[in-house]
Amino acid sequence: GGIIRQVLYYLFKKQKDVHFTSGRFHKNGAKEASQGMASSKFCLNLVGDTPSSNRLFDSIASLCIPVIISDSIELPFEDVLDYSEFCIFISESDALKPEFVMNLLRGIGSDEWNRMWRRIKEVAHHFEYHYPSQPGDSVQMIWEAVRRKLEMSSARLKYHRAKRFHRHH
Repeated sequence: GGIIRQVLYYLFKKQKDVHFTSGRFHKNGAKEASQGMASSKFCLNLVGDTPSSNRLFDSIASLCIPVIISDSIELPFEDVLDYSEFCIFISESDALKPEFVMNLLRGIGSDEWNRMWRRIKEVAHHFEYHYPSQPGDSVQMIWEAVRRKLEMSSARLKYHRAKRFHRHH
């Protein structure tokens, strides 16, 4: 992640329409980052960010189209949400090619961007936490994911249980 971040910084630093921050913590960093995302069309989400990083969720909450640079990211609720409808995916090797990311993003027309933005507005509530929990919020989505996982494993469980006494027959 660090190498990609470094290369992208040097590729983007001269671009007038790109705001690239390092993510280093300072007094007003979270507030500035939130404002920056809310006023941006696209937000980079790089491989190697810590698992506890909220960058993807902050992008979604800010209605900023996530640009995910990773070859193997695990995304929450991906079995029910099609992230390609509201995220841009770029392989790590493509991200390192000069102009690749900028050409790709600049090639996204207003119709496509608006479609993705409408979709991110539709799914954003799935990434929010409320107390008490509300239909479709993160808590509900997590419990639904657990249920789906159990249902998926229940077929395997039944199969294994059916084999318990196979030696006796």
